[in-house]
Amino acid sequence: MHGSLTTRAAIASVSMALFLLALKIFAAAETGSVALLGSLADTGFDVLASLLTLFSVRYAARPADDNHRFGHGKAEALSALIQVVLVIVSAILIGWRAVDRLGSGETTAHPEYGIGVSLIAIVATLGLLAYQRHVVRKTGSVAIHADHVHYQSDLLLNIAVIIGIALETFLHVRGADPVFGIAIAFWLLWGAYRAAQLALDQLLDREWPEEKRQRFIDVAMRHPELRGIHDMRTRSSGAHDFCQFHVWVDPNMTVLQAHRIMDEVEEALMHEFPGVEVLIHPDPEGHKDELGYIPSETIEHQDHDHD
Repeated sequence: MHGSLTTRAAIASVSMALFLLALKIFAAAETGSVALLGSLADTGFDVLASLLTLFSVRYAARPADDNHRFGHGKAEALSALIQVVLVIVSAILIGWRAVDRLGSGETTAHPEYGIGVSLIAIVATLGLLAYQRHVVRKTGSVAIHADHVHYQSDLLLNIAVIIGIALETFLHVRGADPVFGIAIAFWLLWGAYRAAQLALDQLLDREWPEEKRQRFIDVAMRHPELRGIHDMRTRSSGAHDFCQFHVWVDPNMTVLQAHRIMDEVEEALMHEFPGVEVLIHPDPEGHKDELGYIPSETIEHQDHDHD
């Protein structure tokens, strides 16, 4: 389900990027606007990035195999990092062209083309952003999120193009267009920074957000025969979540009883967190593994009497 959603979102992104690229090539050639040229350059990189996203989400959706026992989800994070590099290159080129334009004193021709194309791009981009938000909420895909950041910047970028062209052409504010081009370049760099953080969090196995961890613990601790949880570790890989933890149970419990309880806890967690892969290790109550033990991760039932 998640794989088909992310694939459809990636196909929509590629289609949108190709459509906008054709429009902006025409408008940039006719107007000479540096802000529109910046928008064109960003769209060109979006085509490459969207194709990369399409490949990565399809690859990440492949099931685990003998050589990739945790699946292929991190392909999305790698894709996002490559997209970040493309955005940075785009921002540098836009900034360089804007500075050159400021020095040359060139003016914008046929402003109506630039404004018209930018308005079409804004409407189309709003539709794509709404669909991408839906997919990210459903799947948590970091690659689609990175693509979403791209198109958020495109939205502001197109608005900036309209303002820059209008100020310079109709209100005769000299240099407005290249100044907006420079502002666009800095906005792209900021978006790249945010997308890079998300990608690196997955590649470096950052823990889940504290609120999500606490909800997970609360669900697990609803089982009356769990005496406590410790050494909980979480991570995400693409749209897939993983969690492993140790639980305390009655030391006199049989292996069969402990196994039954682990199955019940896992079933409850799967119901609240669909798709998460859970690994539970039962320990006799009070036992702590010295190797890798994290004292701050010990959670005990409040109503249980501990010695």
